[in-house]
Amino acid sequence: MVVVAAHITVAEVTGSNSISVAEHVVMMILSLVRNYLPSHKIAVEGGWNIADCVERSYDVEGMHFGTIAAGRIGLAVLRRLKPFGLHLHYTDPHRLAPEVEKELDLTFHPDAESLVKAVDIVNLQMPLYPSTEHFFNEAMLAKMKRGAYLINTARGKLVERDAIVRALESGHLAGYAGDVWFPQPAPADHPWRTMPWNGMTPHISGTSLSAQARYAAGTLEILESWFDGTPIRDEYLIVDSGVLAGTGATSYKLT
Repeated sequence: MVVVAAHITVAEVTGSNSISVAEHVVMMILSLVRNYLPSHKIAVEGGWNIADCVERSYDVEGMHFGTIAAGRIGLAVLRRLKPFGLHLHYTDPHRLAPEVEKELDLTFHPDAESLVKAVDIVNLQMPLYPSTEHFFNEAMLAKMKRGAYLINTARGKLVERDAIVRALESGHLAGYAGDVWFPQPAPADHPWRTMPWNGMTPHISGTSLSAQARYAAGTLEILESWFDGTPIRDEYLIVDSGVLAGTGATSYKLT
């Protein structure tokens, strides 16, 4: 890789949008499970058919939720869902500390296949590598419970586009909410815009005004450290002179 060969240093404002994305995930879950979007459409179109509004509306309390990857965002989602009374599951190459598992009453799964079979709502927070491209294909979707929900604020290519459409049309998936697409920007005729039971947004989850303020402050700090010749704090450091360092050492891999 270029960053390795050229001994480049890479920094990011780590965590600046984690809360924004985590809140977006919670919003998407509630919107799908409570059938909010179709109900809102009925309201703005002048309707009042309560039966149609609630025919697909459930409480999240008591449901089983699982996140694939429990890093900064995944863990923030788990913490925000705890008060809702869901059963919380996760899988991650780096298992969380025992005290965190106990605090949140988490069930750990050794792999994604085990997790998706056990939960009603699956949340994707995994990184995109060649090995994870189209990870959620026809075969993986078939392992999910019929009537489950899938949330994706990570990367659009983690899922197979047309397999998602077919799963919604067949009823195998009760809903898909994604904030990420492939390609981006998505063309006007992208099937995710019109597929049933979708809660798509145009990649806005990490771009709240609150997050943008954190971007600016963190970028300023990184640049000041660089030009002053002082160490960039580990929280922001991803690659140091071509070697994974700081947050990057536990969150990324060089491929």
